[in-house]
Amino acid sequence: MSKAKVAVVVDSTSYIPPALVAQYNIHVIPQILNWEGSSLRDDVDIKPDAFYSRLATAKEMPTTSQPSAGEFHEFFSKVAETADSIVAILISKSLSGTQASAQAAAGMMEEYPIEIVDSESAAMGLGYMALAAARAIENGADYKEAAEAARAIVKTMRVLFVVDTLEFLHRGGRIGGAQRLIGSMLSIKPILHLVEGKIEPLASVRTKKKAIAHLLNVAKEEMGGKSGVKAAVIHAAAAADAQKLHDQLSGILNPEEMHIVELSPVVGAHVGPKALGVVYYAA
Repeated sequence: MSKAKVAVVVDSTSYIPPALVAQYNIHVIPQILNWEGSSLRDDVDIKPDAFYSRLATAKEMPTTSQPSAGEFHEFFSKVAETADSIVAILISKSLSGTQASAQAAAGMMEEYPIEIVDSESAAMGLGYMALAAARAIENGADYKEAAEAARAIVKTMRVLFVVDTLEFLHRGGRIGGAQRLIGSMLSIKPILHLVEGKIEPLASVRTKKKAIAHLLNVAKEEMGGKSGVKAAVIHAAAAADAQKLHDQLSGILNPEEMHIVELSPVVGAHVGPKALGVVYYAA
């Protein structure tokens, strides 16, 4: 079998729908969930349904970690058997040590060409960047050009979400500038967004209903009337709410591409159940 010119690698926080992973032959390296003495591969050894069910009664909260440099090296080496080069698009370096592991592994690959992209994002923010790279490759791009196709949308990508509680983000140390909301977290529904790869507060409201309305208003202000919009709804064990938000957002943005994706255990461990969010950008 002939080798591909370029392979796209992502980590398991990208949430690209499985059909698109298969269509573009995207390679997914799992993040790690550490729980009660076990190290579980994200979305491989533990799936979202089982995770959120177990989380509800857990006495010990899980922690997370990125693949080691050695694990990345092994993964890259296997991908290299199928492709002449790699572009790896990974979760924001402000949220995870994933990129550091990947860079160290790339350094072990001798002359093999690997380009690593900081998505400054997560979830389908990262996923859409990987799809942009994969679609560029399909149109003849080399690995450097594919990386640039991904980087070209970093600054326009928007990831906004609401959590039921800041407890999980606080405990996991991923809270960023939203730290200042902790004192009032029992009486508010914080709306958060990613800014240069960090979690920052966007607004605070009193109810989940108002929080969703705020997400939709922001999306309308930023994307209303634009063409070429791609969007996604992300959720943590909140499928019905996600479908409703999908329908509302679709009506506002009229996107050319849209998906609903569930947050895997590794991100769910940080945002907690019932988190709900939107991702969008104009291509």
